[in-house]
Amino acid sequence: MKITFRNLDRSDFAKEAIISRIETIHERFPDLMESNLHITVDMENSSLQPGPDLFKVKVRCRGGRYDGVILEKSGENFFLALAEVVEHFLERLNRFGDRARDVKRRKARLNGKGLRRSMLA
Repeated sequence: MKITFRNLDRSDFAKEAIISRIETIHERFPDLMESNLHITVDMENSSLQPGPDLFKVKVRCRGGRYDGVILEKSGENFFLALAEVVEHFLERLNRFGDRARDVKRRKARLNGKGLRRSMLA
């Protein structure tokens, strides 16, 4: 797991918060251990326009079963952004697993139909 801070000072407290939240995801999805997770924490603060800061947390999976899953969420503070990304990341991984299972079933059905046709001929 790689954690990158952009436009934000590196914080051990924030890093520990990320690690603890990601560990809960690893418990529910053990196949995720095969993937390399790249987590980017970013803060947007415009000096030209007044307003609150915007924190973004982005998670990218590379390799393994969940290769290509990318999710980015933002919030008024770091912890809201982290909570949003963890919640939606769980949903995305569930959907990704369902989609992969459907593809396998569809291929198995097509292979089964192809065999039946060849057996009839």
